[in-house]
Amino acid sequence: MIMSQTTYVTEQQMFLDVIKERRSVRTYDPTVQISREEMTEILELATLAPSSSNLQPWRFLVIDKPELKERLLPIAFNQQQVVEASAVIAVLGDVESYKKSEKIYTQAVDAGFMPEDTAKSFIERTVGMYSSLPPEVARQIVYTDGGLISMQLMLVARAKGYDTVPMGGYDKAKFVEAFEVSEKYVPVMLIAIGKAGKPGHPTTRLPIEDVAFFNEMPSE
Repeated sequence: MIMSQTTYVTEQQMFLDVIKERRSVRTYDPTVQISREEMTEILELATLAPSSSNLQPWRFLVIDKPELKERLLPIAFNQQQVVEASAVIAVLGDVESYKKSEKIYTQAVDAGFMPEDTAKSFIERTVGMYSSLPPEVARQIVYTDGGLISMQLMLVARAKGYDTVPMGGYDKAKFVEAFEVSEKYVPVMLIAIGKAGKPGHPTTRLPIEDVAFFNEMPSE
């Protein structure tokens, strides 16, 4: 079925509204809980984000038990949204995600997206390359992919009527220790998610001519 122009314009506007309405919310309604089913759907939609070699290195630790949010509170420098929000999602990057390449590319074959011999070649090349990366390069890759998935997650949440705030201000070493996170996982950020108790503050943005340049960088 061909999408009508009216339908396309409406869906485009809805998408733009999601982007424009997203705010970093720091005050949440503590009575609102997100069901496990809806949280799973939010995460599944977020994982449609792109990643290096489609290795999908993101891993999520969803913290929604009150006692665990209380444990996280001092680690996150006592930011109150940690305990008020429905959950805090710790976005982690798996520097050994290449170990899932066989599963990932086999899925592509089963879905009819890739011939089996091509998948085999991709698996060999991917494992060989990613397993030999210097640690700092591997970490940079999962930081980049972690940023992509985090933004997508926040937009999915807004589309479903929830609010979020990304949090880089927390003690990563203490977080890893408190939640027994394996050293193969790199903490990228925390994302509080729930229903706003108070709207997020509107903010301004630099004019586009200050941040976007065509074909050549300006002389400083």
